[in-house]
Amino acid sequence: MRSGLLTGFLLWTFFLNAQPPVHIIPQPVRLQLQDGAFLLDKNVQVQASAAGREVSGIISYFTGAVKQVSGYALPVKAAAVGKSIHFSIGSTEGVGEEGYVLSVTPTRIAIRASKPAGLFYAVQSLLQTLPAVRTNQVIRIPCMEISDYPRFKWRGMMLDVSRHFFSPELVKQFIDLLAAYKMNRFHWHLADGAGWRIEIKKYPKLTGLAAWRVDDWGKAWDWSQVRFNADRNKATYGGYYTQEQIKEIVAYAAARQITVVPEIEMPGHSEAAMAAYPEYSCLPHKHTFNEPGDFYGRDVHPNYCAGNDSAFVFLQNILEEVMALFPSRYIHVGGDEVDKTSWKQCERCQRRMKTEGLKNEEELQSYFIHRMEKFLVAHNRKLIGWDEILEGGLAPQATVMSWRGESGGIKAAQMNHDVVMSPTGPLYFDYYQGDPETEPLAFGGFNTLKRVYSYEPIPAELNSEQAKHVLGAQANLWTEQIASYEHVLYMILPRMPALAEVLWSTKQSRNWKDFNQRLQPHLVGFEQRGLHYSKGNFKVDIKPQVVDGRLLVKLETENEDGTIYYTTDGTDPGTGSLRYENPFEVKGAMTVKAALAINNSMIRGRPAQQAFTLNKATGRPLQYATPYSKYYPANGPSTLVDGIRGTTDAGKQWHAFNGSDMVATVDLGQAATAGSITLGCLQSYGQWIFFPQWVKFEVSADGKQFTELATVSNTVPVADKAPQTKDFTTRFDPRSFRYVRITAKNLGQCPKGHPGEGQAAWLFCDEIVVE
Repeated sequence: MRSGLLTGFLLWTFFLNAQPPVHIIPQPVRLQLQDGAFLLDKNVQVQASAAGREVSGIISYFTGAVKQVSGYALPVKAAAVGKSIHFSIGSTEGVGEEGYVLSVTPTRIAIRASKPAGLFYAVQSLLQTLPAVRTNQVIRIPCMEISDYPRFKWRGMMLDVSRHFFSPELVKQFIDLLAAYKMNRFHWHLADGAGWRIEIKKYPKLTGLAAWRVDDWGKAWDWSQVRFNADRNKATYGGYYTQEQIKEIVAYAAARQITVVPEIEMPGHSEAAMAAYPEYSCLPHKHTFNEPGDFYGRDVHPNYCAGNDSAFVFLQNILEEVMALFPSRYIHVGGDEVDKTSWKQCERCQRRMKTEGLKNEEELQSYFIHRMEKFLVAHNRKLIGWDEILEGGLAPQATVMSWRGESGGIKAAQMNHDVVMSPTGPLYFDYYQGDPETEPLAFGGFNTLKRVYSYEPIPAELNSEQAKHVLGAQANLWTEQIASYEHVLYMILPRMPALAEVLWSTKQSRNWKDFNQRLQPHLVGFEQRGLHYSKGNFKVDIKPQVVDGRLLVKLETENEDGTIYYTTDGTDPGTGSLRYENPFEVKGAMTVKAALAINNSMIRGRPAQQAFTLNKATGRPLQYATPYSKYYPANGPSTLVDGIRGTTDAGKQWHAFNGSDMVATVDLGQAATAGSITLGCLQSYGQWIFFPQWVKFEVSADGKQFTELATVSNTVPVADKAPQTKDFTTRFDPRSFRYVRITAKNLGQCPKGHPGEGQAAWLFCDEIVVE
């Protein structure tokens, strides 16, 4: 009996002293584990050395969370005795206003910060050492020393509630998730063409009419089919937030150290508002709520009239009510994708341009944004908008949110304006995160967890001083295809925690494999709490590599536990197929198929597939006279000679040139005999991509003196809106040459009548074929 008691005592002692794992996300700047653990039980007391409502609120938040997972109601004492948790505010060197120092010993946990925000973030780190749900297990917090602070000031997420509405309770749950990973900005997209979601007491028709549309629940999103109706018996889908609800949500977020940044779209994306108050749109008025029956949102004027002073008064009155609800210094005014057709046809807008000496509608948009910024500045607020606010000239104090890649943010930072990076790739969370064959319907694109985690918000083009203008970054969740909160969760988990680490942790500490390991307990926690999340990207990437003139195939997966199997004969792979170990060479035309197996079981879904071809240019060195866009790197510098042909998917296999020509020279390595040369190109009208005006083919024996073989003109109309590829080919009597130079002439500017009329056109080129 004594032996059993002794064995039990030794096991209990080992249990208490065993080192619990730590899996904090975001990764702290400095974390040093020590022996032992703090046992959280009913005898623990909490002491606050700092007074104030905000600190008291944080302690209450902490004790509430502890009670939820443990059942213990920890008492808060002015002077705790015994085992205790201490909160204190004071000078904390080296961690800034959002940083903290956390010390855990077997008998005491001490949290110190210079500001309440630091205490709150320390609490989040501490809570991540506790169980996700109550299991009545013994709770041990590992002994450790943490010194931690964020890399960026702006760590954000945007939620679009216009396309689909989400209740105040769900918005609070969204905020709770952001808070758990130390995010500090909630960008609330409250108004768009599909619906108005904020109560404005001066203008009741915004919520009485513009907040509702004909029910389209359960249907695939299609803006062209969105209908409004003044009859509320027929317009049954929608909703809005009362001012009292907004105050409650703003306070709820503030208690979690999150600033709510409201967005009121202007001057475009305003169909719902313009249908309710057509007097502030351009003349002649189009469809409105004043008419009986259904009308389509697409048929309503999308813009506020820039020539109508009353439209500015309308918006200023709205913003006055908005500012009374939101203490955020930043007010987001949208400013994106303004279709200027109505302005071009509006007498008042044209008169405004003439009076103000504006050259074009881009400068009219700039005038509009300048005028709204002046109003906001007078109220001690700052204007922030999407990167289109650069068009026609940037307002003096405006902050740019760069979504069309990073170019807008780079330009603004170089002009000494603050910027928030939010590029579609990889920070649009409405894009697919896994194999589209098995994922819920998404807007498009492909932003996997690893791509999010690999994102670097500071572009290489910025010097150290310009980089200081990058406030941080945020992800955007547009909800065209997202009608339920369950789907919202699926699209942000676990990509949001990955972005949180990008924005909080040091660049040097980021490690994909380590993050993946720390993430696993969080995924278990999501499961235990019933949070719908993505289990990852199981698609295999098939990547060509050119090494010493040889074309190799590299297979990759983001899944750390998977094994890749592949075939080269076009059959579907299984666990009996070739197991991938190292890149293999393409020696002839082949179709590679690859799929992932976990625990020796193949993941369901269509295998990744890629056809490879070989010609005399495949794998040969290629040089550009003008660099291709960094936003379309495809497979790297050898994309045009990697044996893969581009498709109508603009995001893959294409090198792109914005407003510039493509001039590429290929060295075949030695003299070769051929009778045809081809360049593949893409046209996608809606994406501002157009076939070249012409393609010129030249050859040379020495790379210095070139002979023109032919110039092939484009025959496809620029107005042809169907996405399509085209081979520009010249055929000639077989001849010997070593070098090939191909020049593709960019269209230059988007054509008349195009939404981007007058702006730089894109030229997309892919494979060069020499046969």
